[in-house]
Amino acid sequence: MSLYDDAVLVLKGYADQPELRDVYLEHLAEHEDGMYKPCTAGHLTSSALVIDPTRGQVLLTLHRKLNMWLQMGGHCEPGDPTVEAAALREATEESGIAGLSLLPGGPVRLDRHPIPAPCHWHLDVQYAALAPAGAAAEISDESLDLRWFAYDEVAAVADTSVVRLLEGTLRRL
Repeated sequence: MSLYDDAVLVLKGYADQPELRDVYLEHLAEHEDGMYKPCTAGHLTSSALVIDPTRGQVLLTLHRKLNMWLQMGGHCEPGDPTVEAAALREATEESGIAGLSLLPGGPVRLDRHPIPAPCHWHLDVQYAALAPAGAAAEISDESLDLRWFAYDEVAAVADTSVVRLLEGTLRRL
């Protein structure tokens, strides 16, 4: 099965946010290359909010280009077998934490946001990743900073999308 086929199956099985889910499915139906960065009409991205439930904390990255506190994530790559694998790869690369595991149950949320040209939209499939006990994060080249925040601190530093992702994640725990 291709990454494209996996994305279609994941989205068809995602029951929440039906209108936005349908936008994602329509995008994929119209763009065979809609999984990848070269698709200038927009493309799927995959992300994961790294959390440590034992400490009641979430790990956010200060994004180098956007200068915003965000969850770990980015573009799907041809070597990614699934959208879920892309989220786990991105979270591991950007957090420096080995042994992350995705929260069961598939995506937590979808988030569509505009980005500067030449592409117009990121269609983000958002997961949650559980950090192993005592995990130490290591900053990557893609970040200006990497920091653990208490759940109740997130709304003060991050945008609404991250806050909603955290809320959805906490409902699943």
